[in-house]
Amino acid sequence: MAEADAQKAGPLIPPKKEDPPPPGLPGWIATFSDLVTLLLTFFVLLLSFAKTESSKYEAALGSIRNAFGGNVLQDGEVIQRGKSPDNALTLMDSQEPIRPFPIEYLTTEGFLDKHEINRESTEDLKQMEADLNQFGLTENVEVHEMSEGIKVMVQDKIYFKKSSIVPETISVAIYDKIVQLLSKKDWTIFVVGHASPGEISQDGQRDALGLSSERAQAVTKSLVKRGVRANKITTVFHGDFRPVIEAGGKETQVNEARSRRVEFIIRKKDLSSPGKKKQIK
Repeated sequence: MAEADAQKAGPLIPPKKEDPPPPGLPGWIATFSDLVTLLLTFFVLLLSFAKTESSKYEAALGSIRNAFGGNVLQDGEVIQRGKSPDNALTLMDSQEPIRPFPIEYLTTEGFLDKHEINRESTEDLKQMEADLNQFGLTENVEVHEMSEGIKVMVQDKIYFKKSSIVPETISVAIYDKIVQLLSKKDWTIFVVGHASPGEISQDGQRDALGLSSERAQAVTKSLVKRGVRANKITTVFHGDFRPVIEAGGKETQVNEARSRRVEFIIRKKDLSSPGKKKQIK
């Protein structure tokens, strides 16, 4: 019966051959290549974050979140109301927002940290440490790193007799080391004169401001005579406006003897040096 039906249907039609594929790689290869490239970039980015410091990561995170209108907080986990479409509560890290990192500080080496931004400050700190060790002043100074550079406060001061410009107490050894440092190295020194409250000269001709000025000038002349270049010295005086205040229980009192002083501040550059001129808009 089946054979009869086949004979009625006629000869079998051979199947149609499929067309050969077009020359070249298939189209899905391009999409796959893009996916692999993106994955590679993603893992390279993860690797770069793994090798960077936390401060650099936070700076980058702050820039990204700022660009998308978010606010990132650090130091401690707290619940804050974030900038979301529904103004929902968001888990943040702290009460201080991470400031966006300036785009001009992006380099091929990555993000520059706060010390690398001011490379001069970092280099000055290393040089100052080496110079202080060389002249034996490490134990006699306090080093402060500031945005404009390094400031070295000499703990040993010159104290003066009351109403006079004659020194009463001076550490000769430390003074000689300061002279050697300034004579052989390229640093600037600030000679800062002070007076006790209401102090006047013995002849009554000079007030506290005049006394502090003469004390600073006397020390400046001494430094120049000992070989320190005059253009490396800046003379400053404050009169009796900055006396030494000491805490005594619940009260504070002025130490008049310690207020009659000349202080030394060592810096890499003089503050009077011309900086980068800015146009005011």
